[in-house]
Amino acid sequence: MKLAVIGKDVSGSESPRMHAFILGRMGRQCTYEKISIPPAEFSLRAEALFSGYDAFNVTIPFKGEIIPYLKRLEGDARLFGAVNTVVTRTRTGYNTDGFGFLLMLENAGIAVKDRSFLILGAGGAGRSCVKKLVDGGAKVSVYERDEERLMAVYRDLGGFEPLPEIPYAPFDVIVNCTGVGMHDTVGRTPVVNLAGDFRPVGQDLLSLASAAVDLIYVPAESEFLRVARECGKQTLAGASMLFYQAYCADCIFLGRQPSAAEAKKLYGDYSEDIK
Repeated sequence: MKLAVIGKDVSGSESPRMHAFILGRMGRQCTYEKISIPPAEFSLRAEALFSGYDAFNVTIPFKGEIIPYLKRLEGDARLFGAVNTVVTRTRTGYNTDGFGFLLMLENAGIAVKDRSFLILGAGGAGRSCVKKLVDGGAKVSVYERDEERLMAVYRDLGGFEPLPEIPYAPFDVIVNCTGVGMHDTVGRTPVVNLAGDFRPVGQDLLSLASAAVDLIYVPAESEFLRVARECGKQTLAGASMLFYQAYCADCIFLGRQPSAAEAKKLYGDYSEDIK
């Protein structure tokens, strides 16, 4: 199989090694390329992906931009309006973010039902996390600097509290879904409207939480997680989520039904393999 990942900067992506490992365990071989595309060039280069690859994965900032080039969306991709997995033969888009997110929390011992979650960011990844948490019985609050985007997500999904500003209040888990802390924002945390004052997320907010989760996996510890760790909180980076997303995508490529048990076993084996 000829596969690839596309994004603004995927030079540090672990996807090639992950997909080769997973597909190898499933009895298939693949080539997997990393394709970084400047946003201004996306419309010029998108069409070639469908003739050059059997399937490809999509990351920031093209999860929405790829949709006009597809013939249909399946499952969560249709609901979230964001795609991270594409099968080129049928031009079908999928979203495996939710599957990866919930398995990541479960494996870290972070319960969902009846726990309070503060989601920072209502983009493609944020939408999928919100939906899965609401469906899982969590009490979800969402902060997004773009109020129009926030209310659009609220109209589409409902079931959560939209926040124009964040109160000084304890949340069980705070999740960074903004992407701030990677690429050209390494060393920074998201800027939020905290009690009427825009400021970077810091100890004043994270000290009230029980755990902090960042979907970022490069660097291994974002500034957001570093601050939380120094506050004595449980921290969780997005490396396992990326693996579980990849596993679910590979199941789609092969027409297999994903299994949480199989995914966890493979991740354990993979973690040992790369030590």
